[in-house]
Amino acid sequence: MGWAEREFETIDLGDPRLNRRAVLLAERLGQKPGASIPGACENGAETAAAYRFLRNEQVSCEDVMTAHRQATMGRIREHAVVLCLQDTTELDYNGQATAGLGPLSYEAQRGLYLHPTYVVTPQREPLGVMNAWTWAREFKQGDAPRGGVLESVRWVESYERIAEQAGELPGTRHVCIGDRESDILALLVMARKMNHAADYLVRCQHNRVLPEGGKLWDGVMASAPLGRIRFEMPAGRGRKARAVEQEVRAQRVMLPDRQGGQLEVTCLIASEVDVALCVVLEVKLAALPGHTGKHRLARGLQTGMVVTGEKLDPAQAALNQAV
Repeated sequence: MGWAEREFETIDLGDPRLNRRAVLLAERLGQKPGASIPGACENGAETAAAYRFLRNEQVSCEDVMTAHRQATMGRIREHAVVLCLQDTTELDYNGQATAGLGPLSYEAQRGLYLHPTYVVTPQREPLGVMNAWTWAREFKQGDAPRGGVLESVRWVESYERIAEQAGELPGTRHVCIGDRESDILALLVMARKMNHAADYLVRCQHNRVLPEGGKLWDGVMASAPLGRIRFEMPAGRGRKARAVEQEVRAQRVMLPDRQGGQLEVTCLIASEVDVALCVVLEVKLAALPGHTGKHRLARGLQTGMVVTGEKLDPAQAALNQAV
Protein backbone atom coordinates (compact mmCIF):
# COMPACT_ATOMS: atom_id res chain seq x y z
CA MET A 1 0.00 0.00 0.00
CA GLY A 2 1.44 3.37 -1.04
CA TRP A 3 1.45 6.54 1.06
CA ALA A 4 -1.60 7.99 -0.70
CA GLU A 5 -3.63 4.81 -0.13
CA ARG A 6 -2.74 4.93 3.56
CA GLU A 7 -3.47 8.65 3.84
CA PHE A 8 -6.88 8.38 2.17
CA GLU A 9 -7.79 4.92 3.41
CA THR A 10 -11.07 6.20 4.90
CA ILE A 11 -12.10 8.47 2.02
CA ASP A 12 -15.74 8.16 1.00
CA LEU A 13 -16.88 10.22 -1.97
CA GLY A 14 -19.96 8.11 -2.56
CA ASP A 15 -18.44 6.20 -5.50
CA PRO A 16 -15.48 3.75 -5.39
CA ARG A 17 -14.23 5.15 -8.71
CA LEU A 18 -14.01 8.65 -7.24
CA ASN A 19 -12.20 7.26 -4.21
CA ARG A 20 -9.62 5.59 -6.44
CA ARG A 21 -9.22 8.72 -8.55
CA ALA A 22 -8.62 10.84 -5.44
CA VAL A 23 -5.87 8.48 -4.27
CA LEU A 24 -4.22 8.40 -7.69
CA LEU A 25 -4.35 12.18 -8.10
CA ALA A 26 -2.87 12.69 -4.63
CA GLU A 27 -0.06 10.29 -5.51
CA ARG A 28 0.70 12.05 -8.80
CA LEU A 29 0.67 15.55 -7.26
CA GLY A 30 2.76 14.30 -4.35
CA GLN A 31 5.41 13.02 -6.74
CA LYS A 32 5.61 16.43 -8.48
CA PRO A 33 4.26 19.01 -6.01
CA GLY A 34 5.33 21.99 -8.10
CA ALA A 35 3.93 20.71 -11.38
CA SER A 36 0.70 21.60 -13.15
CA ILE A 37 -1.99 18.93 -13.44
CA PRO A 38 -0.89 17.93 -16.99
CA GLY A 39 2.72 17.92 -15.80
CA ALA A 40 1.95 15.66 -12.85
CA CYS A 41 -0.24 13.18 -14.75
CA GLU A 42 1.35 10.44 -16.87
CA ASN A 43 -0.76 10.85 -20.02
CA GLY A 44 -3.61 12.76 -21.61
CA ALA A 45 -6.32 10.36 -20.46
CA GLU A 46 -5.15 10.66 -16.87
CA THR A 47 -5.07 14.44 -17.16
CA ALA A 48 -8.64 14.55 -18.52
CA ALA A 49 -9.81 12.27 -15.71
CA ALA A 50 -8.14 14.53 -13.14
CA TYR A 51 -9.98 17.59 -14.48
CA ARG A 52 -13.29 15.70 -14.47
CA PHE A 53 -12.67 14.72 -10.85
CA LEU A 54 -11.92 18.29 -9.77
CA ARG A 55 -15.03 19.61 -11.56
CA ASN A 56 -17.28 16.88 -10.18
CA GLU A 57 -20.07 18.43 -8.10
CA GLN A 58 -20.07 15.33 -5.87
CA VAL A 59 -16.52 16.13 -4.74
CA SER A 60 -15.74 18.94 -2.30
CA CYS A 61 -12.61 19.95 -0.46
CA GLU A 62 -14.34 19.00 2.80
CA ASP A 63 -14.88 15.44 1.52
CA VAL A 64 -11.19 15.11 0.72
CA MET A 65 -10.10 16.82 3.94
CA THR A 66 -12.13 14.47 6.13
CA ALA A 67 -9.95 11.48 5.28
CA HIS A 68 -6.74 13.50 5.60
CA ARG A 69 -7.92 14.92 8.94
CA GLN A 70 -8.51 11.43 10.30
CA ALA A 71 -5.02 10.37 9.26
CA THR A 72 -3.60 13.56 10.80
CA MET A 73 -5.33 12.85 14.12
CA GLY A 74 -3.72 9.41 14.15
CA ARG A 75 -0.29 11.03 13.88
CA ILE A 76 -1.13 13.68 16.50
CA ARG A 77 -1.98 10.97 19.03
CA GLU A 78 1.64 9.87 19.01
CA HIS A 79 2.92 13.20 20.40
CA ALA A 80 2.67 14.91 23.79
CA VAL A 81 2.62 18.43 22.27
CA VAL A 82 1.65 19.70 18.81
CA LEU A 83 1.77 23.23 17.40
CA CYS A 84 -1.29 24.27 15.40
CA LEU A 85 -0.14 27.05 13.06
CA GLN A 86 -2.80 29.34 11.58
CA ASP A 87 -2.03 31.54 8.59
CA THR A 88 -3.64 32.89 5.43
CA THR A 89 -2.37 32.57 1.87
CA GLU A 90 -3.58 33.78 -1.50
CA LEU A 91 -4.43 31.46 -4.39
CA ASP A 92 -3.67 33.69 -7.34
CA TYR A 93 -5.66 32.84 -10.49
CA ASN A 94 -5.25 36.26 -12.07
CA GLY A 95 -5.62 36.23 -15.85
CA GLN A 96 -7.54 32.94 -15.89
CA ALA A 97 -11.16 32.64 -16.98
CA THR A 98 -12.36 31.06 -13.73
CA ALA A 99 -15.79 31.90 -12.35
CA GLY A 100 -16.36 32.58 -8.65
CA LEU A 101 -13.09 34.38 -7.90
CA GLY A 102 -12.76 37.56 -5.87
CA PRO A 103 -10.20 40.34 -5.45
CA LEU A 104 -6.93 39.68 -3.61
CA SER A 105 -4.45 42.34 -2.50
CA TYR A 106 -5.97 44.82 -4.94
CA GLU A 107 -9.28 44.86 -6.82
CA ALA A 108 -7.84 43.88 -10.22
CA GLN A 109 -6.07 40.80 -8.86
CA ARG A 110 -8.28 37.69 -8.93
CA GLY A 111 -8.17 34.59 -6.76
CA LEU A 112 -9.21 32.91 -3.52
CA TYR A 113 -8.05 32.96 0.08
CA LEU A 114 -7.03 29.84 2.01
CA HIS A 115 -6.60 29.82 5.79
CA PRO A 116 -5.30 26.41 6.94
CA THR A 117 -4.32 25.19 10.39
CA TYR A 118 -1.08 23.32 9.81
CA VAL A 119 0.00 20.94 12.58
CA VAL A 120 3.67 20.29 13.36
CA THR A 121 5.66 18.94 16.28
CA PRO A 122 7.96 21.20 18.34
CA GLN A 123 10.77 19.58 16.34
CA ARG A 124 9.11 20.88 13.12
CA GLU A 125 7.91 17.49 11.89
CA PRO A 126 4.77 18.09 9.75
CA LEU A 127 1.71 16.07 10.78
CA GLY A 128 -0.99 17.44 8.46
CA VAL A 129 -3.68 20.07 7.97
CA MET A 130 -6.33 20.09 10.69
CA ASN A 131 -8.81 22.35 8.89
CA ALA A 132 -8.94 24.93 6.12
CA TRP A 133 -11.09 28.05 5.81
CA THR A 134 -11.63 29.17 2.20
CA TRP A 135 -13.43 32.14 0.69
CA ALA A 136 -13.60 34.62 -2.17
CA ARG A 137 -13.85 38.28 -1.28
CA GLU A 138 -16.70 40.35 -2.63
CA PHE A 139 -15.82 43.23 -4.92
CA LYS A 140 -16.13 46.72 -3.51
CA GLN A 141 -18.99 48.88 -4.73
CA GLY A 142 -17.65 52.41 -4.94
CA ASP A 143 -16.70 53.84 -1.55
CA ALA A 144 -18.99 51.51 0.38
CA PRO A 145 -17.42 49.01 2.81
CA ARG A 146 -16.71 45.60 1.34
CA GLY A 147 -19.54 43.14 1.92
CA GLY A 148 -19.34 39.44 2.57
CA VAL A 149 -18.10 37.34 5.46
CA LEU A 150 -16.30 38.92 8.42
CA GLU A 151 -12.80 37.64 7.70
CA SER A 152 -11.50 37.86 11.26
CA VAL A 153 -13.89 35.03 12.14
CA ARG A 154 -11.45 32.58 10.56
CA TRP A 155 -9.03 32.96 13.49
CA VAL A 156 -11.72 32.35 16.09
CA GLU A 157 -13.33 29.40 14.31
CA SER A 158 -9.94 27.80 13.73
CA TYR A 159 -9.14 28.07 17.45
CA GLU A 160 -12.54 26.51 18.16
CA ARG A 161 -11.73 23.53 15.91
CA ILE A 162 -8.32 23.13 17.60
CA ALA A 163 -9.92 23.19 21.06
CA GLU A 164 -12.55 20.64 20.00
CA GLN A 165 -9.87 18.31 18.73
CA ALA A 166 -7.85 18.81 21.91
CA GLY A 167 -10.89 17.52 23.78
CA GLU A 168 -10.97 14.43 21.56
CA LEU A 169 -7.24 13.81 22.10
CA PRO A 170 -6.69 14.56 25.81
CA GLY A 171 -3.26 12.92 25.77
CA THR A 172 -1.86 15.59 23.44
CA ARG A 173 -1.38 19.25 24.35
CA HIS A 174 -2.54 21.49 21.48
CA VAL A 175 -0.99 24.97 21.10
CA CYS A 176 -2.74 27.37 18.71
CA ILE A 177 -0.25 29.83 17.18
CA GLY A 178 -1.08 32.88 15.09
CA ASP A 179 0.59 36.01 13.72
CA ARG A 180 -0.45 39.62 14.39
CA GLU A 181 -3.78 39.25 12.58
CA SER A 182 -4.89 36.76 15.23
CA ASP A 183 -4.55 39.37 18.01
CA ILE A 184 -8.30 39.85 18.33
CA LEU A 185 -10.30 39.90 21.53
CA ALA A 186 -12.86 37.41 20.21
CA LEU A 187 -10.21 34.67 20.06
CA LEU A 188 -9.26 35.22 23.71
CA VAL A 189 -12.93 35.23 24.71
CA MET A 190 -13.49 31.97 22.80
CA ALA A 191 -10.54 30.37 24.58
CA ARG A 192 -12.05 31.31 27.94
CA LYS A 193 -15.47 30.05 26.86
CA MET A 194 -13.93 26.67 25.98
CA ASN A 195 -12.02 26.51 29.27
CA HIS A 196 -8.71 26.88 27.46
CA ALA A 197 -8.98 23.35 26.05
CA ALA A 198 -6.16 24.39 23.72
CA ASP A 199 -3.32 26.72 24.64
CA TYR A 200 -2.75 29.77 22.47
CA LEU A 201 0.26 31.86 21.53
CA VAL A 202 -0.58 35.06 19.66
CA ARG A 203 1.87 37.61 18.31
CA CYS A 204 0.60 40.93 19.65
CA GLN A 205 -0.52 43.71 17.35
CA HIS A 206 -2.41 45.97 19.79
CA ASN A 207 -0.87 47.80 22.73
CA ARG A 208 -4.07 47.50 24.74
CA VAL A 209 -5.16 49.84 27.55
CA LEU A 210 -5.14 48.13 30.96
CA PRO A 211 -8.09 48.49 33.39
CA GLU A 212 -5.90 50.23 35.95
CA GLY A 213 -4.53 52.63 33.33
CA GLY A 214 -1.40 52.56 31.25
CA LYS A 215 -0.57 50.43 28.23
CA LEU A 216 0.11 46.70 28.03
CA TRP A 217 3.60 46.77 26.55
CA ASP A 218 4.83 49.58 28.79
CA GLY A 219 3.79 47.64 31.88
CA VAL A 220 5.57 44.49 30.78
CA MET A 221 8.75 46.32 29.76
CA ALA A 222 8.88 47.94 33.20
CA SER A 223 9.17 44.52 34.85
CA ALA A 224 12.47 42.75 35.57
CA PRO A 225 13.80 40.42 32.83
CA LEU A 226 13.32 36.70 33.40
CA GLY A 227 16.47 35.90 31.46
CA ARG A 228 18.08 36.00 28.04
CA ILE A 229 17.87 33.83 24.93
CA ARG A 230 20.36 33.58 22.06
CA PHE A 231 19.89 32.28 18.54
CA GLU A 232 21.13 32.73 14.99
CA MET A 233 18.79 34.76 12.78
CA PRO A 234 19.08 33.51 9.18
CA ALA A 235 19.69 35.80 6.24
CA GLY A 236 16.65 37.37 4.61
CA ARG A 237 15.71 40.07 2.17
CA GLY A 238 18.27 42.83 2.50
CA ARG A 239 19.84 41.47 5.68
CA LYS A 240 22.72 39.22 6.60
CA ALA A 241 22.58 36.33 9.03
CA ARG A 242 23.59 37.38 12.52
CA ALA A 243 23.55 36.33 16.16
CA VAL A 244 20.68 37.73 18.24
CA GLU A 245 20.44 38.08 22.01
CA GLN A 246 17.13 39.03 23.61
CA GLU A 247 15.93 39.83 27.10
CA VAL A 248 12.67 38.11 27.96
CA ARG A 249 9.99 39.61 30.17
CA ALA A 250 6.58 38.18 31.05
CA GLN A 251 3.69 39.45 33.11
CA ARG A 252 0.22 38.23 33.88
CA VAL A 253 -2.33 40.96 33.16
CA MET A 254 -6.08 41.53 33.04
CA LEU A 255 -7.65 42.88 29.85
CA PRO A 256 -11.20 44.26 29.44
CA ASP A 257 -13.35 41.74 27.54
CA ARG A 258 -15.90 44.38 26.35
CA GLN A 259 -18.60 42.29 28.03
CA GLY A 260 -18.34 43.87 31.47
CA GLY A 261 -15.64 41.47 32.62
CA GLN A 262 -11.93 40.88 32.27
CA LEU A 263 -9.64 38.35 30.62
CA GLU A 264 -6.51 37.03 32.29
CA VAL A 265 -3.61 36.59 29.87
CA THR A 266 0.17 36.44 30.01
CA CYS A 267 2.09 38.93 27.88
CA LEU A 268 5.64 37.98 26.94
CA ILE A 269 8.09 40.37 25.28
CA ALA A 270 11.47 39.34 23.90
CA SER A 271 13.50 42.47 23.08
CA GLU A 272 16.95 42.61 21.56
CA VAL A 273 19.87 43.88 23.62
CA ASP A 274 23.33 45.17 22.71
CA VAL A 275 22.23 45.92 19.16
CA ALA A 276 24.14 48.29 16.90
CA LEU A 277 23.59 49.45 13.31
CA CYS A 278 20.77 47.04 12.50
CA VAL A 279 17.02 46.71 12.87
CA VAL A 280 16.08 45.83 16.45
CA LEU A 281 14.27 42.50 16.69
CA GLU A 282 11.41 42.54 19.18
CA VAL A 283 8.70 39.94 19.64
CA LYS A 284 5.54 40.47 21.68
CA LEU A 285 3.36 37.46 22.50
CA ALA A 286 0.15 36.85 24.39
CA ALA A 287 -0.44 33.44 25.95
CA LEU A 288 -3.10 31.76 28.03
CA PRO A 289 -3.20 32.65 31.75
CA GLY A 290 -0.84 31.03 34.20
CA HIS A 291 2.21 30.84 31.93
CA THR A 292 4.67 32.95 33.92
CA GLY A 293 7.85 32.13 35.78
CA LYS A 294 11.04 30.65 34.44
CA HIS A 295 9.78 27.07 34.18
CA ARG A 296 6.69 28.16 32.24
CA LEU A 297 8.82 30.42 30.06
CA ALA A 298 11.22 27.61 29.21
CA ARG A 299 8.33 25.35 28.31
CA GLY A 300 6.78 28.04 26.12
CA LEU A 301 10.02 28.70 24.28
CA GLN A 302 10.52 24.99 23.67
CA THR A 303 7.02 24.38 22.37
CA GLY A 304 5.69 27.60 20.92
CA MET A 305 7.92 30.55 20.26
CA VAL A 306 8.89 31.06 16.66
CA VAL A 307 10.58 34.24 15.42
CA THR A 308 9.79 34.89 11.78
CA GLY A 309 7.55 36.34 10.97
CA GLU A 310 -4.45 25.93 -12.77
CA LYS A 311 -7.07 27.10 -14.81
CA LEU A 312 -10.23 25.54 -13.35
CA ASP A 313 -13.81 26.68 -13.59
CA PRO A 314 -15.64 27.23 -11.30
CA ALA A 315 -13.69 28.33 -8.23
CA GLN A 316 -14.76 25.24 -6.22
CA ALA A 317 -12.66 23.08 -8.55
CA ALA A 318 -9.69 25.33 -7.83
CA LEU A 319 -10.28 24.87 -4.10
CA ASN A 320 -10.44 21.09 -4.52
CA GLN A 321 -7.07 21.19 -6.26
CA ALA A 322 -5.54 23.47 -3.61
CA VAL A 323 -6.57 21.12 -0.81
